[in-house]
Amino acid sequence: MLDTATINIQLDSEAARIYEQASKKDKQKMQALLSLWLREFGKPNQSLQGLMDTISAKAEERGLTPEILEDLLNDE
Repeated sequence: MLDTATINIQLDSEAARIYEQASKKDKQKMQALLSLWLREFGKPNQSLQGLMDTISAKAEERGLTPEILEDLLNDE
C-alpha cells in the first residue's frame, strides 16, 4: 500500500459539495485520480495541456474510455 498524506486544497463550491456528498468508494476514486494528476504535474517542463494529454493517453492504454469514466463518476 502506498504511503498517504493529508492535504487541504481549495475548490469551487460545487466541486467541494460533490466531494462531500460522495460515497466513500467515490471519494477513493477521486483521490486516486487527483494523486495521479498531481504526480504527472510534478514532472518538469510539461504544460497543463501536455499533462492532460499524457493522463488521457495512459488512461486509454489501460482501457479507460470516456464512457467508462463517465459511468464511474456517475455510479451511485
